[in-house]
Amino acid sequence: MIIEIKIPSPGESISEVQVANWMVEQGSIVAKNQEIAEIESDKATLPLIAEEGGKISIQAEAGDTVRVGSVACTIDTSFAGESAKELSDTKPAAPSQSAAPQPAEKRTESVASKPVESTSAEYAAVKVSPVARKLMDEHQVDVEQIMQGLKRLGKKEVELAIQSGQSSDSLPIETSTQLGERQVDRNKMSSLRKKLSERLVSVKNETAMLTTFNEVDMSKVMALRKQYQQPFLEKHGVKLGFMSFFTKAASIALQLHPQVNAMIEGDEIVVHHYSDIGIAVQTPKGLMVPVIRNAESKSLAQLESNLLELAGKARAGRISLDDMAGGTFTITNGGVFGSLLSTPIINPPQSGILGMHNIVERPVAINGKVEIRPMMYIALSYDHRVIDGKDSVGFLVKIKELIENPERMLISGKDPQAMLLGL
Repeated sequence: MIIEIKIPSPGESISEVQVANWMVEQGSIVAKNQEIAEIESDKATLPLIAEEGGKISIQAEAGDTVRVGSVACTIDTSFAGESAKELSDTKPAAPSQSAAPQPAEKRTESVASKPVESTSAEYAAVKVSPVARKLMDEHQVDVEQIMQGLKRLGKKEVELAIQSGQSSDSLPIETSTQLGERQVDRNKMSSLRKKLSERLVSVKNETAMLTTFNEVDMSKVMALRKQYQQPFLEKHGVKLGFMSFFTKAASIALQLHPQVNAMIEGDEIVVHHYSDIGIAVQTPKGLMVPVIRNAESKSLAQLESNLLELAGKARAGRISLDDMAGGTFTITNGGVFGSLLSTPIINPPQSGILGMHNIVERPVAINGKVEIRPMMYIALSYDHRVIDGKDSVGFLVKIKELIENPERMLISGKDPQAMLLGL
């Protein structure tokens, strides 16, 4: 029986998507519930799942823009009985316990003379397609002899190794840096990148964006993190990072400066009294901003767990629209790439974004003396139509106070001595 696998809908407002890539080859055998392709919209990436096992016939090529509900591929289920056998062939063979290490001079044997089972442990985890595995078995070729560094081998790579009759060390390597070559790569812009470009340009054209800066002494947070990292990890199962401190500090500062947590809707300014904070994550598909809901009510451990989960889903291309919708404020950390100072761009329709940067030891004046401290520049870009200078500067100063005195996060950023005195 031939069944059709149709393009799923990523959301109500999306009518077209792009086939990002196929994870299987034309005519290969797939298993039921196997991920066979990635579908990319202007908002998210989602997998295409094989509803039944069998032989696949691809109808939409990678890079094609197709309508939601159209046929992406068909599966001939009469081949379903072969899927289990084909997929089981991709499992690496267990190494023989009696096998002794081969002398160095024997590693230059021809491709046909080495058994497939000789694949080293280093390459045992490499994924090999069913078609490639069958071809390798026929010609007695192992993974180590194909092309090193690949996470998945296809038919093309195996045929190249067979034709060359050489080991992987002597396979010709294509490069665009050879003398005299002037190659240019042209890649079609993805739907996600197009949408991101449109949003960035609209922010510059449609908002009165300004940026204010400050600097933070990271000494106390770094000392706290160093002292309690191991017990924190043992109790909560996640590492303690800097982002959770800034997320918690931002949620407190937003309560004290609610105008920074506002946005324009039509001719109204909507002020949010909760903090749904988006965390910018760089992924192979581009920049994505998953949202942590009600950050003001969560502990550092809960924030770290949410961050780990959402960042993992974003980088794996499995983030959903719900995970990225409805943020009221955003934090971005250019410091992980070495940025010393930048002006982050607002994530619409929000009115503010906090930028973190690299931590650098610098001489600073402390009580009349010069000391070397780990310092970070922080930046707040904001829409001046909604946020006045007093709120923007006050918000950033409060972030500075909370990071330099992290114990104040326990009492909503208030001064403990003032509280003691009833002030």
